[in-house]
Amino acid sequence: MSKTFWRSRGGVFLIRNSMVGVMLIAVLVFTLSTPRFASPQNLQSILIAAAPFALIALGQTLVILTGGIDLSVGSVIALSAMTSAWFAVNDPSKIWLGFAIGVLVGLAVGIVNGLLVSVFAIAPFVATLSTLTAASGLAYAVGKGAPILGIPAAYGELANTRLGGLPVPVWLMFIGLLVIGVLLHKFAFGTRIYAVGGNPVAAEIAGIKVGRVRFQVYAISGLLAGISGVLLSSRVVNAAPSLGAGYELDAIAAVVIGGASLFGGRGTVWGTAIGLLLIQTLNNGLDIMLIPSYWQDVIKGLLIATAVGVDVFAIRRLNR
Repeated sequence: MSKTFWRSRGGVFLIRNSMVGVMLIAVLVFTLSTPRFASPQNLQSILIAAAPFALIALGQTLVILTGGIDLSVGSVIALSAMTSAWFAVNDPSKIWLGFAIGVLVGLAVGIVNGLLVSVFAIAPFVATLSTLTAASGLAYAVGKGAPILGIPAAYGELANTRLGGLPVPVWLMFIGLLVIGVLLHKFAFGTRIYAVGGNPVAAEIAGIKVGRVRFQVYAISGLLAGISGVLLSSRVVNAAPSLGAGYELDAIAAVVIGGASLFGGRGTVWGTAIGLLLIQTLNNGLDIMLIPSYWQDVIKGLLIATAVGVDVFAIRRLNR
């Protein structure tokens, strides 16, 4: 096709929504391969599995839009889950207090990340790598190197309660997508996030407090990771120090596959949602087809490379 087409609205739309087509193809292939994939029960399973990932992916979206990255969210999930479960075991009458403390633990780590990046000007990769290690160590320390045992059954009520036929985590995912989407596109805070990621120097000249914006997005990312940790441990009524291991990579993958630029300034909640659903659809469909996990990782790696390739292609076409 001509250069003019790729620079037109239609061309830009096709490039930026190419992963929607990939997801539709994946759904078609899995549906034709096994009838069980398209069953209402299985589609609901995909949403349930996606819910905790959605929260950390939304936090990661905000961070990446500012040109940063948050590697600590997987360890934050483990630490929040371990802390919440520990309180539930030691005082079963105050399970909800344990949930709240678990969420606050995530917020605390997010605040530390924000301070390291915005106040001490430490590179986001290094800052969040250090909190990843520290949070992981603290998660093991809470359980003295072992999972929390003796968690009361009532601990599972949060994530396993259904409203309108769907579990609470799925509703929280929908609410999170709506709130962050509105925040980014209808409020000045969202405009500042895009400005900081697009050109921090110009944003500073325009009067935007770049450090404050960066601090806020890391705090939000930590908060969402804390909520995700509580939901995950409540869903399985279990808490282990390894819970959440590798989740940060899936969250980053969802954001990148969704069309966000790792250089900041470009990305949407819609794109993150598509990337997230694509990853969960692949995980679910490949599991049903009994594809080994290592081949699933290969496929996800190819998807990430494809998404980045599309991003580079789009930038070059639009800048010509």
